[in-house]
Amino acid sequence: MEEKSVPHYRRLYEQLRKGIVDGIYKEGDLLPSENELCALHNLTRPTVRKALDLLAHEGFIKKQQGLGSIVHKLPKGIGILSIAGTTTAIGKKNLKTTTVVRPRVQNWPSDFFFALSDEFKTVGCIYFERVRFVNDHPIFYEQTYLPNINLPRFTSRNLDNKSLFDLLRQNYQLEIKGGEQYLKAIEAVDEKICEYLNIRTGQPVLYLSRKLETNRINFSFFSFMYCNTSDFSLYGVF
Repeated sequence: MEEKSVPHYRRLYEQLRKGIVDGIYKEGDLLPSENELCALHNLTRPTVRKALDLLAHEGFIKKQQGLGSIVHKLPKGIGILSIAGTTTAIGKKNLKTTTVVRPRVQNWPSDFFFALSDEFKTVGCIYFERVRFVNDHPIFYEQTYLPNINLPRFTSRNLDNKSLFDLLRQNYQLEIKGGEQYLKAIEAVDEKICEYLNIRTGQPVLYLSRKLETNRINFSFFSFMYCNTSDFSLYGVF
Protein backbone atom coordinates (compact mmCIF):
# COMPACT_ATOMS: atom_id res chain seq x y z
CA MET A 1 0.00 0.00 0.00
CA GLU A 2 1.39 3.38 -0.96
CA GLU A 3 2.23 5.82 1.87
CA LYS A 4 -0.26 8.44 0.70
CA SER A 5 -3.14 5.95 0.84
CA VAL A 6 -2.44 4.82 4.42
CA PRO A 7 -5.08 6.23 6.81
CA HIS A 8 -3.80 8.72 9.38
CA TYR A 9 -4.67 6.47 12.31
CA ARG A 10 -2.61 3.65 10.76
CA ARG A 11 0.42 5.90 10.39
CA LEU A 12 0.19 6.92 14.05
CA TYR A 13 -0.39 3.29 15.07
CA GLU A 14 2.74 2.19 13.16
CA GLN A 15 4.87 4.94 14.74
CA LEU A 16 3.73 4.12 18.28
CA ARG A 17 3.98 0.37 17.70
CA LYS A 18 7.55 0.75 16.43
CA GLY A 19 8.42 2.84 19.46
CA ILE A 20 7.17 0.06 21.76
CA VAL A 21 8.86 -2.77 19.83
CA ASP A 22 12.16 -0.87 19.62
CA GLY A 23 12.11 -0.11 23.34
CA ILE A 24 11.67 3.66 23.08
CA TYR A 25 8.54 3.16 25.17
CA LYS A 26 9.20 0.49 27.79
CA GLU A 27 6.81 -1.62 29.82
CA GLY A 28 5.06 0.58 32.38
CA ASP A 29 5.74 3.82 30.49
CA LEU A 30 2.92 6.20 29.70
CA LEU A 31 2.39 7.10 26.07
CA PRO A 32 1.81 10.79 25.32
CA SER A 33 -1.76 11.80 26.14
CA GLU A 34 -4.44 12.00 23.47
CA ASN A 35 -4.18 15.80 23.54
CA GLU A 36 -0.40 15.64 23.11
CA LEU A 37 -0.66 13.18 20.23
CA CYS A 38 -3.27 15.37 18.53
CA ALA A 39 -0.95 18.38 18.77
CA LEU A 40 2.23 16.51 17.83
CA HIS A 41 0.77 14.88 14.73
CA ASN A 42 -1.91 17.43 13.80
CA LEU A 43 -4.65 14.83 14.12
CA THR A 44 -8.19 14.82 15.47
CA ARG A 45 -9.04 13.10 18.73
CA PRO A 46 -11.13 10.33 17.05
CA THR A 47 -8.15 9.53 14.78
CA VAL A 48 -5.75 9.33 17.73
CA ARG A 49 -8.22 7.27 19.72
CA LYS A 50 -8.60 4.79 16.85
CA ALA A 51 -4.82 4.26 16.74
CA LEU A 52 -4.69 3.74 20.51
CA ASP A 53 -7.65 1.36 20.40
CA LEU A 54 -5.81 -0.78 17.86
CA LEU A 55 -2.69 -0.86 20.05
CA ALA A 56 -4.83 -1.84 23.04
CA HIS A 57 -6.62 -4.55 21.05
CA GLU A 58 -3.27 -6.10 20.08
CA GLY A 59 -1.97 -6.02 23.66
CA PHE A 60 0.70 -3.33 23.28
CA ILE A 61 -0.94 -0.94 25.75
CA LYS A 62 -3.53 -0.89 28.51
CA LYS A 63 -5.82 2.08 28.96
CA GLN A 64 -6.38 3.19 32.54
CA GLN A 65 -9.02 5.75 33.41
CA GLY A 66 -7.50 8.97 34.70
CA LEU A 67 -3.95 7.87 33.89
CA GLY A 68 -3.73 7.22 30.15
CA SER A 69 -2.20 4.57 27.89
CA ILE A 70 0.30 2.36 29.71
CA VAL A 71 2.78 0.29 27.69
CA HIS A 72 2.16 -3.41 28.26
CA LYS A 73 4.28 -6.45 27.53
CA LEU A 74 4.42 -7.48 23.89
CA PRO A 75 1.59 -9.80 22.84
CA LYS A 76 1.77 -13.38 24.06
CA GLY A 77 3.94 -15.69 22.06
CA ILE A 78 6.12 -18.76 22.24
CA GLY A 79 9.43 -17.60 20.89
CA ILE A 80 9.55 -17.71 17.11
CA LEU A 81 5.92 -18.88 17.07
CA SER A 82 4.72 -15.56 18.42
CA ILE A 83 1.97 -13.80 16.51
CA ALA A 84 4.21 -10.75 16.85
CA GLY A 85 6.64 -12.50 14.48
CA THR A 86 10.19 -13.81 14.59
CA THR A 87 11.78 -10.37 14.28
CA THR A 88 9.87 -9.02 17.27
CA ALA A 89 10.53 -12.17 19.33
CA ILE A 90 14.28 -12.26 18.71
CA GLY A 91 15.16 -8.66 17.95
CA LYS A 92 16.42 -6.97 14.79
CA LYS A 93 19.98 -6.55 16.09
CA ASN A 94 20.48 -10.29 16.54
CA LEU A 95 18.51 -11.54 13.55
CA LYS A 96 19.59 -11.55 9.92
CA THR A 97 17.57 -12.95 7.03
CA THR A 98 18.74 -14.07 3.59
CA THR A 99 16.39 -14.97 0.74
CA VAL A 100 17.56 -18.15 -1.00
CA VAL A 101 14.55 -18.50 -3.31
CA ARG A 102 12.98 -15.21 -4.36
CA PRO A 103 9.15 -14.88 -4.32
CA ARG A 104 7.56 -16.51 -7.35
CA VAL A 105 4.06 -17.52 -8.42
CA GLN A 106 3.55 -21.28 -8.75
CA ASN A 107 1.04 -24.08 -8.19
CA TRP A 108 0.55 -25.54 -4.74
CA PRO A 109 2.33 -28.86 -4.10
CA SER A 110 0.08 -31.83 -4.79
CA ASP A 111 0.83 -33.28 -1.34
CA PHE A 112 0.39 -30.04 0.60
CA PHE A 113 0.17 -30.65 4.35
CA PHE A 114 -2.81 -28.36 5.01
CA ALA A 115 -6.24 -28.51 3.37
CA LEU A 116 -6.73 -25.81 0.70
CA SER A 117 -9.90 -24.12 -0.47
CA ASP A 118 -10.93 -24.37 -4.12
CA GLU A 119 -10.14 -20.67 -4.53
CA PHE A 120 -6.61 -21.14 -3.22
CA LYS A 121 -6.06 -24.08 -5.56
CA THR A 122 -7.27 -22.02 -8.54
CA VAL A 123 -5.14 -18.90 -7.97
CA GLY A 124 -1.95 -20.70 -6.97
CA CYS A 125 0.53 -19.40 -4.44
CA ILE A 126 3.49 -17.08 -3.97
CA TYR A 127 6.41 -19.20 -2.76
CA PHE A 128 9.78 -18.21 -1.32
CA GLU A 129 12.51 -19.58 0.93
CA ARG A 130 14.63 -17.78 3.51
CA VAL A 131 17.41 -18.64 5.95
CA ARG A 132 17.48 -16.75 9.23
CA PHE A 133 20.60 -16.24 11.31
CA VAL A 134 20.84 -15.52 15.04
CA ASN A 135 24.16 -13.95 16.02
CA ASP A 136 25.46 -15.00 12.57
CA HIS A 137 24.58 -18.69 13.10
CA PRO A 138 22.02 -20.22 10.68
CA ILE A 139 19.12 -21.30 12.85
CA PHE A 140 15.97 -21.30 10.69
CA TYR A 141 15.35 -22.45 7.13
CA GLU A 142 11.81 -21.48 6.16
CA GLN A 143 9.57 -22.22 3.18
CA THR A 144 6.57 -19.88 2.89
CA TYR A 145 3.40 -20.12 0.81
CA LEU A 146 1.07 -17.12 0.38
CA PRO A 147 -2.20 -17.40 -1.57
CA ASN A 148 -1.83 -15.37 -4.78
CA ILE A 149 -4.74 -13.08 -3.91
CA ASN A 150 -4.55 -9.26 -3.75
CA LEU A 151 -0.81 -9.07 -3.08
CA PRO A 152 0.28 -6.68 -5.87
CA ARG A 153 4.02 -6.42 -6.56
CA PHE A 154 4.86 -8.92 -3.83
CA THR A 155 7.13 -10.94 -6.12
CA SER A 156 9.27 -7.85 -6.74
CA ARG A 157 9.90 -7.18 -3.04
CA ASN A 158 13.27 -7.64 -1.38
CA LEU A 159 12.74 -9.83 1.68
CA ASP A 160 16.31 -9.79 2.98
CA ASN A 161 16.50 -8.65 6.61
CA LYS A 162 12.78 -7.88 6.55
CA SER A 163 9.98 -8.92 8.85
CA LEU A 164 7.31 -10.68 6.77
CA PHE A 165 4.66 -9.86 9.38
CA ASP A 166 5.57 -6.16 9.27
CA LEU A 167 5.61 -6.14 5.47
CA LEU A 168 2.15 -7.74 5.24
CA ARG A 169 0.73 -5.41 7.88
CA GLN A 170 2.21 -2.18 6.55
CA ASN A 171 1.73 -2.77 2.81
CA TYR A 172 -1.35 -4.99 2.60
CA GLN A 173 -3.06 -4.38 5.98
CA LEU A 174 -2.87 -8.10 6.70
CA GLU A 175 -2.55 -8.76 10.41
CA ILE A 176 -1.83 -12.17 11.90
CA LYS A 177 -4.54 -13.12 14.37
CA GLY A 178 -3.57 -16.68 15.27
CA GLY A 179 -3.45 -20.08 13.63
CA GLU A 180 -2.34 -23.64 14.17
CA GLN A 181 1.07 -25.27 14.30
CA TYR A 182 2.56 -28.74 14.40
CA LEU A 183 6.02 -29.58 15.72
CA LYS A 184 8.12 -32.72 15.44
CA ALA A 185 11.76 -33.76 15.55
CA ILE A 186 13.20 -35.17 12.33
CA GLU A 187 16.61 -36.16 10.99
CA ALA A 188 18.16 -33.79 8.47
CA VAL A 189 18.61 -35.96 5.40
CA ASP A 190 17.85 -33.35 2.74
CA GLU A 191 21.10 -31.85 1.38
CA LYS A 192 19.55 -28.40 1.19
CA ILE A 193 18.59 -28.42 4.87
CA CYS A 194 22.08 -29.52 5.88
CA GLU A 195 23.69 -26.90 3.67
CA TYR A 196 21.54 -23.98 4.78
CA LEU A 197 21.72 -24.84 8.48
CA ASN A 198 25.38 -25.90 8.31
CA ILE A 199 24.72 -29.25 9.97
CA ARG A 200 25.71 -32.83 9.25
CA THR A 201 23.44 -35.39 7.58
CA GLY A 202 21.29 -37.16 10.13
CA GLN A 203 21.49 -34.44 12.75
CA PRO A 204 18.12 -33.88 14.46
CA VAL A 205 16.22 -30.68 13.67
CA LEU A 206 12.87 -29.36 14.79
CA TYR A 207 10.29 -29.21 11.99
CA LEU A 208 7.38 -26.77 12.31
CA SER A 209 4.31 -26.66 10.07
CA ARG A 210 2.27 -23.48 10.53
CA LYS A 211 -1.03 -22.18 9.24
CA LEU A 212 -1.39 -18.48 10.03
CA GLU A 213 -4.80 -16.82 10.07
CA THR A 214 -5.19 -13.14 9.25
CA ASN A 215 -7.76 -10.38 9.65
CA ARG A 216 -8.80 -10.87 6.00
CA ILE A 217 -11.71 -13.28 5.81
CA ASN A 218 -10.70 -16.71 4.47
CA PHE A 219 -7.11 -15.60 3.92
CA SER A 220 -4.40 -17.62 5.63
CA PHE A 221 -0.85 -18.46 4.67
CA PHE A 222 1.57 -21.23 5.50
CA SER A 223 5.18 -21.73 6.51
CA PHE A 224 7.34 -24.79 7.06
CA MET A 225 10.40 -24.20 9.18
CA TYR A 226 13.44 -26.31 9.97
CA CYS A 227 15.13 -25.22 13.20
CA ASN A 228 18.62 -26.07 14.40
CA THR A 229 18.20 -25.98 18.18
CA SER A 230 21.62 -27.41 19.11
CA ASP A 231 22.83 -24.02 20.36
CA PHE A 232 19.54 -22.14 20.82
CA SER A 233 16.37 -23.30 22.53
CA LEU A 234 12.85 -22.17 21.77
CA TYR A 235 11.00 -20.63 24.66
CA GLY A 236 7.44 -19.92 25.68
CA VAL A 237 5.77 -16.99 27.41
CA PHE A 238 2.19 -17.47 28.63
